[in-house]
Amino acid sequence: MPTTERLLEVHDLVVRFPGRRGGSITVIDGVSFDLAAGETLSLVGESGSGKTTIGRAILGLAPVTDGSISFRGETISNVPRSRRRKLASDIQVVFQDPYSSLNPSMTVESILVEPLAAAGVEGGRARVRHLLDAVGLPAGAGQRYPREFSGGQRQRVAIARALALEPAVIVCDEPTSALDVTTQATVLSLFKDLQAATGVAYLFISHDLGVVNEISDRIAVLYQGRIAEIGEAHQVATRPRHEYTHRLQMAAPVADPRKQRERREQRLALLATGPHDPGIGPLARKGDT
Repeated sequence: MPTTERLLEVHDLVVRFPGRRGGSITVIDGVSFDLAAGETLSLVGESGSGKTTIGRAILGLAPVTDGSISFRGETISNVPRSRRRKLASDIQVVFQDPYSSLNPSMTVESILVEPLAAAGVEGGRARVRHLLDAVGLPAGAGQRYPREFSGGQRQRVAIARALALEPAVIVCDEPTSALDVTTQATVLSLFKDLQAATGVAYLFISHDLGVVNEISDRIAVLYQGRIAEIGEAHQVATRPRHEYTHRLQMAAPVADPRKQRERREQRLALLATGPHDPGIGPLARKGDT
């Protein structure tokens, strides 16, 4: 369950990248949110909305142009590499493609022991057996290579690696989008079970409102680098207040063909009428030249 302890605080975050013809492109424009211990906050938006860039900024993989990112009250944006390495025990990541994030030449046991050994944790192999059991893989899986597993099983290995150092926060960057629907549901259930057991907080990045409604406490909707709407998960996913969120809701697939057809008709009607909320239109970019 979420607590009142604020682990992660993002305040007026701005991320700019150099433009092709000089000047700069503002990808994130004044985004603010926080993440409590044991909470799942999802960042949702279409491709190019900036959600993954926020995750990368938190991980130190994208530059912070302005604003700040704090972890347990300490500013961690643009910190030296040595400090960033120490933060690895507190903030971990699960990427979209589990195969590309796992070294194909290493056994699963070696993959999981590596971060433990780097952190000086003793009894690494015993902990690996515990981790494999926690994510629903047999202990014998440690002697196998990533290529010997299905996509869902590889994602379980990636989750086990993220949990190895017992972090407080895991950034989950589209961790189920490469999986089929059945496997996706299983992995989401695993995320929830592990959170209940460990108290880890998730920053869950996705383009699918339906997926994040299953796992989130709160949802923040990103549009062109800004937060269009943030609130309790079920409210945002089912009764959105912002027109852009409503469009995302209409775009999400549903199992019932009749309901899917109705949604498609509603979406086409929305597209035909155009945006009514000034916040939906093209947003001015600070610093663009």
